[in-house]
Amino acid sequence: MFDAKKETKNIVKFIRDYFKSNNLGGVVLGISGGKDSGVVAALFTEALGKENVLGVTMPCHSIKDDKDLAKVVADYYGFELINVDLTKTYDTFKDEITTLGDFKEENTLNSDINIKPRLRMSTLYYLAALYSSLKGKTYIVGGTSNKSELFVGYFTKGGDSVCDISPIADLTVEEVIAVGEVLNVPKEVLYRTPSDGISQKSDEDKLGVKYSDIAKYMEDKDSLPKEIATKIEKLHKSCEHKFNIPTYRKEK
Repeated sequence: MFDAKKETKNIVKFIRDYFKSNNLGGVVLGISGGKDSGVVAALFTEALGKENVLGVTMPCHSIKDDKDLAKVVADYYGFELINVDLTKTYDTFKDEITTLGDFKEENTLNSDINIKPRLRMSTLYYLAALYSSLKGKTYIVGGTSNKSELFVGYFTKGGDSVCDISPIADLTVEEVIAVGEVLNVPKEVLYRTPSDGISQKSDEDKLGVKYSDIAKYMEDKDSLPKEIATKIEKLHKSCEHKFNIPTYRKEK
């Protein structure tokens, strides 16, 4: 049985211990207006204090609600929130790509979706280095991926999968929500339908499976109808390359 109060305390301690042992000063987070970034922001604020948390919104042809709800989280917990609009950066990149050929939308769709989280992660690392210099203490980038989406590869390699510390990577979606309830994450954020804020589709629409079923699969795949279990298994196996980089080792 998942004990949300206990796990919340454990995660806060995990963060504090890591920062203390590595002489770190602050954390930079992408704040999307969704539950994962909201819960992670709450955890870091509790662990480090609001003065050591920097939230960043990074709109890129995004919906307005993302930025508005990010502000709700920042205002509630009191940490600094800055905005870096990546729309022009993305458009400039796309303009340059068009010089390579006249590509159809169906050919560039996946590339277009994945370049956005990669631009965002580059931004977070830039700001972590900048704030380290400005504040005279080391800032690192916090991760916001949960166990359910990681299991089925629902992340961008070189994008939102990149971070320096990952507080909720061993929590399912349901467990993230339970921790969020302990930390009083604003309801409009915590219970918001998960989406990438990019494709205009919900996460579950894109995946073709429910997060609750992914959690069941990880616990006991035989408890699911065979069709659903097979689909989740296929998603998991197809993303293994995202976790393992084959490295040649010379003979000794």
